[in-house]
Amino acid sequence: MGETKHELLQRISVNPNICFGKPCIRGHRIWVSLILDMLAAGMSHDEILANYPGLSELDLRACIAYGSEMSRERFVDLPHGA
Repeated sequence: MGETKHELLQRISVNPNICFGKPCIRGHRIWVSLILDMLAAGMSHDEILANYPGLSELDLRACIAYGSEMSRERFVDLPHGA
């Protein structure tokens, strides 16, 4: 559990020739955004790992770390609350 953010981010790859250049889990064609969408929808880590047995807990944490880093660089325009 002592992996640094830098170590986690090394589990993510971006290659213009793979998955249209979208960030993927290294060695897989699974988009980071897919994993983040599943987490946002309420899926547990165990559920995701059961559906994608080639992934590890560290891969899921790497996706979260990548999303965290991206949010430092960009923002999403959200509707104002009523």
